[in-house]
Amino acid sequence: MNALYLAFAYLRYHWGRSLVLMLVAALILFVPVATQILLSTSERALVARGDATPLLLGSRGSQLDLTMAALYFSDERPEPVPMREVEAVWDSGLAIPIPVHTAFSSSGFRIVGTSLDYFDFRELALSEGRGLSVLGDAVIGADVAATIGKGVGDTLVSSPENLFDLDGVYPLEMPIVGVLEPTNSPDDQAVFVDIKTAWVIQGIGHGHEDVVTAAEVAAGSEAVSNAAVVQYQRITDENIESFHFHGAQDDFPASAVIVVPNDTRSATILKGRYLDGENPTQLIAPASVIQGLVDRIFRIKSLLDVVTTIIAIAAFAAIGLAVFLSYRLRAREIATAVKLGARRGMVLRLLSAEIFTLLLISTFIAAIGTAIVARNAESWVGWLLALGA
Repeated sequence: MNALYLAFAYLRYHWGRSLVLMLVAALILFVPVATQILLSTSERALVARGDATPLLLGSRGSQLDLTMAALYFSDERPEPVPMREVEAVWDSGLAIPIPVHTAFSSSGFRIVGTSLDYFDFRELALSEGRGLSVLGDAVIGADVAATIGKGVGDTLVSSPENLFDLDGVYPLEMPIVGVLEPTNSPDDQAVFVDIKTAWVIQGIGHGHEDVVTAAEVAAGSEAVSNAAVVQYQRITDENIESFHFHGAQDDFPASAVIVVPNDTRSATILKGRYLDGENPTQLIAPASVIQGLVDRIFRIKSLLDVVTTIIAIAAFAAIGLAVFLSYRLRAREIATAVKLGARRGMVLRLLSAEIFTLLLISTFIAAIGTAIVARNAESWVGWLLALGA
């Protein structure tokens, strides 16, 4: 106890040098453990999203782009799949198809046009407001609400994907009717609308009103007119009846279709129907695609472990060198203690007590940091995945 008391008193007297050594040691202990926690949480989050989605239907092409667009609402733009494929799945009686349209964004967040089945499928609950019920309604994720500071009663305006994608695309003002509870998933960073609302944004559907009437009511501020009609930027109770769609709905686009089979047998039958390589559509299992991506990503993990180990060894060596040089500078002090009657064993215990105290405090600091990371890992990983998408 005397050795520990003297060691702590010495470290407190030389607090600057002791603080640096403790922080360096704490970082050496903290970084590998925190990295493992975040990597493991990331792997679970990625795989869980894929496992929770049985099948995914889309145009033939990159399976990864299709999966990232449909599950993580990423910037990838797979070729659209026509709605006739949704009807074909419905008609088969083998599964429930859930179309997903992710071509547009608002305030930097992806607009996801879908059906009400999506909310039941993902088990999304509302923290305030109501669900989608009218053309033009929007329900926003928890992160969207927190970031833009909006909620029920406010509005959002859609934007085209890029400045060269303006043909037929009109900004649509959408009232926010609901806010979802946090899920630590990409759903927190999405603006959900009915898929018909997404088609309105795309220009497939629009409303009309007499130009003279529109000019009198809106003075040209809320509408864009040509020689015959006005195309609305807002869907209201007064003009909603005038909204209609051009063309056959079977040809309308979706980015992908989430397919929820009735059972394993139904899933097997559906997969067999899309095995033909000449078929313009493909049916994939997102879990296998995500697992392949995770396997490729986490091959780097072994290299990261080696690098971390080398850095830790070098850092501990640097700490050891600093402690050794410190003891060399204290040679006179140690010699004086020996002349006053301190045995060499006592001196060694004192020096060991100093090292033990340093490591003990460093471990405590590292443990606090690790606990913070472990507690917030899921939310941080969810935010990073959504940001990366």
